[in-house]
Amino acid sequence: MPSLLLKEEHISTNVVECELGDFMVMSGSSTDEEEVSLDWSFQNHADELLRRGNHPRSNFRRSILDRADLTEGNFVDSDFRKASMVEVDLMKSAFDNCDFRGADLRKARLNLSNFRNCSFEGADIRGIRGRYAIWQGTDWWNAKLDDDLAKILAKKWPRPEDA
Repeated sequence: MPSLLLKEEHISTNVVECELGDFMVMSGSSTDEEEVSLDWSFQNHADELLRRGNHPRSNFRRSILDRADLTEGNFVDSDFRKASMVEVDLMKSAFDNCDFRGADLRKARLNLSNFRNCSFEGADIRGIRGRYAIWQGTDWWNAKLDDDLAKILAKKWPRPEDA
């Protein structure tokens, strides 16, 4: 088998082009440096690509983000109230102090994300992958969720005595 010579091209994402013409997208670990707050409230952005985006204090209220890619991003202090986020990919992202009340996150991918001090009252998180996310200070018990996930979260992120 012939050896492949690799050269690195710097575009918006790191792309490696092989001599044979094949392309691979290489995943990075840092978000975009410049903070850009978005106001996508009441808009349809299904299948949108926001990978590695730096969008703190953004407004996604009642937006449609179905199947969108929000991986490895910063969305701290953002508003996702009543947003449709079915099958959205939120892996490895920061959502500290976000409002997800009434949001539809069915079958979303939430593993390895931070949900510190978020509000999930009335949110639908059934069928999610999120047992390895950080739920510290978040009211996950006020969301609609599967029984097996509720048991796992109750052990790792127990409900406070006064809640």
